[in-house]
Amino acid sequence: MTTGKATITRLATGVPGLDEVLGGGLPEFSFNVIAGPPGCGKTTLAHQMMFALATPERPALYFTVLGEPPLKMLRYQQQFDFFDSDKINGCVRFVNLSDETSTGDLQKVLERIVAEVQAHDPRLVFVDSFRSVILAQDAGKSFIGLQEFVQHLGMLMTSWQATTFLIGEYFTDNDPNPVFTVADGLIWLRQSVHRNSVVRKMEITKMRGQATLAGLHTFRISAAGLQVFAPPRMAEAHAGAMVVPSEARLKMGVPGLDEMMGGGLPRGYSMLIAGPTGAGKSILASAFLVEGARSGETGVIAAFEQRPGRSRGPVMADLISSGRVGVIDARAPGLSVDEIATLLIAEVQRLNASRVVIDSLSGFELALAPTFREDFRESLSRMVLALASTGATVVMTSELEDRYDDLRFSPYGTAFLTDAIIVQRYIEVDSRLQRVMAVAKVRDSMHSNELRLFSIDDGGIRIGKTLDDYEGLLGGRPTRRKRKDASPSGRGDG
Repeated sequence: MTTGKATITRLATGVPGLDEVLGGGLPEFSFNVIAGPPGCGKTTLAHQMMFALATPERPALYFTVLGEPPLKMLRYQQQFDFFDSDKINGCVRFVNLSDETSTGDLQKVLERIVAEVQAHDPRLVFVDSFRSVILAQDAGKSFIGLQEFVQHLGMLMTSWQATTFLIGEYFTDNDPNPVFTVADGLIWLRQSVHRNSVVRKMEITKMRGQATLAGLHTFRISAAGLQVFAPPRMAEAHAGAMVVPSEARLKMGVPGLDEMMGGGLPRGYSMLIAGPTGAGKSILASAFLVEGARSGETGVIAAFEQRPGRSRGPVMADLISSGRVGVIDARAPGLSVDEIATLLIAEVQRLNASRVVIDSLSGFELALAPTFREDFRESLSRMVLALASTGATVVMTSELEDRYDDLRFSPYGTAFLTDAIIVQRYIEVDSRLQRVMAVAKVRDSMHSNELRLFSIDDGGIRIGKTLDDYEGLLGGRPTRRKRKDASPSGRGDG
């Protein structure tokens, strides 16, 4: 006899990024716990899922206990965009259990929940805060124990085919609470405090029947509710990737630079522009986006230093205002690399963008919450690979001190991640500060090895000549080469 595999329907939670972390959505009819310390967003997460999932065919019951009455809770929750007042007292109902929990008798609490479920036949049940039920039981006399209460509640909700959520204030997953054993899913919300920075993180500790994304995932609470930022993965990003010929080259927008690079930057490559402050890295990166717009391509920029408006010139400002260049807002506090990567990939897919600029990695690192800086290199590697898998060509800038006895391309040891490198330096020639540029790397391509002078004017970057009469350019203070005389004595033949 053959038996078919049971099919579990996965519900879309309505929380951006959460379904991906859960492994495809929330299992229907599952018994779940949302746990974490006060203020981490448990109630907001519960309401956001409830308003997204509740329909006349899938009604919801939300039980409040001792934490706050429904009117007070709704006063705050209606400030979020997901709140839908039309669903209140329709497919969403609130029930206050404060009278039952105040007795400390879990039997009475269970009886009231059973009565309400039988009366309204919900498909979604929320108990907030379940921790209050436990504390009340500890203070009173109950005819049933906590473990029995949890087991009965779990079996009843499963038999009624309800997807259930217990929301509670727990501070450690080492708590030997029986609810953690009975639960099918355990969603932990945490607040990471490092120096003066507070970052919210989520972990799916348990979810029966499906593989979830392991690890801590940052999330942010805004007027729209929660948004979860999962680590970018190439498989998902590649689903919307453009198929382009590998030999295609993109123009950089700087006359003479394409020739130095062997014909331009190969499409789909990632490139690092490294140099000291004021050398022209941002101007070169902006020229790359402007040149793309001339060819009918759209772009995306994440700017961590100069604001991507008029400070980058009127042409870039017009491209941004017309929607041909999308902008990632990098001003939010407590950023993570995963958050920026998620926003970049979403904007690339929205605009079908083929060019991406990150300006600069130095500013990017400073914008991160301190807790993420230690893993910056590894996180940046994941982000670059995920962006490349979209089919976009990525240009990044990196601030470097002009150390003339040390030729480096990145302070993060990430130069090997990129397919191409352009280095900019300052040199002193005839008591004047000059700029030089070189193409240090273009993977699988011939390119120039010349050090070329360049200047910056209102029209952008102008690449000039090589200093053939000088040597020691990378030392910052080049010297003129000595001319070789025609005879050993130093005299000419004439």
